[in-house]
This record gives sequence, structure tokens and C-alpha cells, in this order.
Amino acid sequence: MFLTLILLLSGLSQQAMAAQSPPGVECVVFNDQYMTCMWRSKEKLTANYSLYYWYENRTLVVECKHYLQEGGINTGCWFNHSEIIQFRTFQIHVNASQEGKSLFIPTKGMKLQDLVKPAPPGNLTIQNISNNQLQLTWVSTYHKPSCLEHAVKYKSNKDTRWTEQLVSGEIFSFPSVDYEKYYTFYVKSKINQYCGTTQLWSEWSVPVFWGNIKDATEEQAPWVWIHVVLPAASLTLFLVLVILLIRMERIWVIFMPRIPNPSKNFDELFNTHKGNFPEWAGVSKDVVESFKPNYSESFCYVSELPPKEGTTPLWEGNDKPRAHPGHSSTPASSRSSGLSPSKNSYVGV
Repeated sequence: MFLTLILLLSGLSQQAMAAQSPPGVECVVFNDQYMTCMWRSKEKLTANYSLYYWYENRTLVVECKHYLQEGGINTGCWFNHSEIIQFRTFQIHVNASQEGKSLFIPTKGMKLQDLVKPAPPGNLTIQNISNNQLQLTWVSTYHKPSCLEHAVKYKSNKDTRWTEQLVSGEIFSFPSVDYEKYYTFYVKSKINQYCGTTQLWSEWSVPVFWGNIKDATEEQAPWVWIHVVLPAASLTLFLVLVILLIRMERIWVIFMPRIPNPSKNFDELFNTHKGNFPEWAGVSKDVVESFKPNYSESFCYVSELPPKEGTTPLWEGNDKPRAHPGHSSTPASSRSSGLSPSKNSYVGV
């Protein structure tokens, strides 16, 4: 009866707006220990979806007991080991109701044995079985180790690419080892074709190393300089330049100091005493008066002596000056004194 109700809800949900529904549900069985079915969308969900599940040939329909949430919204369901049944078709129905409309997520039947993702192998060990051969072994935590196939990834410190090789068992033999190299190994697992058709590989294991660590350190030295030291030095230099640009004003002050403004140090001289230095310096008026000039000079009078008699004046000829009307051409002083103008002399009184 409950199954009939679920089918009825599925028919009604087909008439809802499918464009508003998030993508389909993805289920993964982790190492056959637990399972998660997620319907998380890239867009933020606004409705709380409910999940119902049942197995083929079973009429019992069960709602999810452990919802996974983000921000209070259901985004998936978690199943424990007792709720997982492999080699039977697993059916689910996910729906929600929002604003009076029925929303659903399209689903289809799933085979859980095809959805198993094993745990990474552990306890990786390397042994020398001969002078030129290594043997790598590991341990898987999956309850059926015969259902697993493995992949080994390795590379030496002198190689540029990883080498990956498929292995059926839990032993990997590595021939032609070079004792001058330093090797790194990883292992991952998945369900083989005899137990399922899954393509879900486990995560890579914790790495295991073998070889001459001294040579590896020497080989890694240039790598450290190129990928660690140089980028760190470049970043430091860039930060220093940024700081210098921010504080450029202070740098200009260091290399090109400004001319100091004397008014800051002589504010009283320029503002209070108006530039009067003796007054600002406190010099007494008597001292100031003593530095003033105190001297007098006598006047010097210059006159021309009259020419002597019998001499010819200097202006006879073309340069003779014209006489004013009513005046004699010969100065009176020349006539009276009889002195020659050629023998002029000057006396200062």
C-alpha cells in the first residue's frame, strides 16, 4: 500500500516543473562499509528533499534515516553497512513540496556492486629479492581482496614522468633497479570485472620510498633553488619595492632634504620684532648708537686764476667764444691781472 502511494507521488511529480529540479542523485559505496547518496546542486537548494528507498522484489519502502545537510537543507543521505545489499537493484525516490508544487529528482535503479569505491591500500613495504630487483607489497582493507585490481605508480628522482602499471595481486616486482636513484611508489585499487563494473578507483596510498637519499637530496637542491628560494626572494623584493613606493616621500627627504624654513626657529624675530635683529638679540640702545657713523667733511671750493698780461687766450681761433652784446670779448679778469690762461692753476680753499 505504501509502495502504491510512492508510485502515485512519482506520477504526480512528473507534472511538476522539472526545470527547477536539481540534477540526479549520485550514490557511492565506500569500501562496502557505508554509502552516501547526494543530490547537491551547483545552485543553492531552497527546498528540503526527502529520500525513500527499497530493493527489488521487496515491498518495504524506507525513508532515509540520516540526512546530510548544508545550511539546514538536505543535500544527501547516509546509509550504514546493514542497509547496503549488493547484487540487488536499489531503487530510490527523492521529492519535495514547495509553494504547493511537487518537486522531484529523476532517478533510476542502481546496482550497488557497481558503485563501490575501495579504501586506499596501506602498509606498503619494499624488499630486495635480488641484487637488481625490488618487491613491493601492500595490504587492502576491502573484505574481499580477490575482487580488487590495483595500479602501481612509481618514479625516480631522475625521471620526469610517472610510470603506471596494472597489477592483479598485492605484489609488484620491480626489475633493473638502479642503486644510484631514489624511487617513490604509490598504489590504488578498484573492483575488478569479476565482482562489478565500477570505474571508481580509490585514492592513492601513502607513498613509500627506496634508494640513496643523499643523491636525492643533491638532485633536489637545484629544484629547491628554482621553485622555493627564487620565488621567495622575488616576492620579498616585490614587497620591499611596494613599501618603498608607498613611502616615497620619506625617501626623497633622505636623498634630497628640504631647505629648512627659518621662520619656524625664529618665529619671535620675524613676527614679534619684525626682523629687528638687535632688538630680538637684546642689544642695548647705547651699543647700537655707538655703531652709527659720526663724522663730518669740509667743503672744497675750486676757482680759476686769471691769465697774465701778454699771453694769448686759449680760445683765440676757431674756438673763440662769441661775446654777448654790450660786453667785451676779453674777460675783465684777464685785463686786470694780465695772466695767461695757458698757465692756469687751481687752488682749493
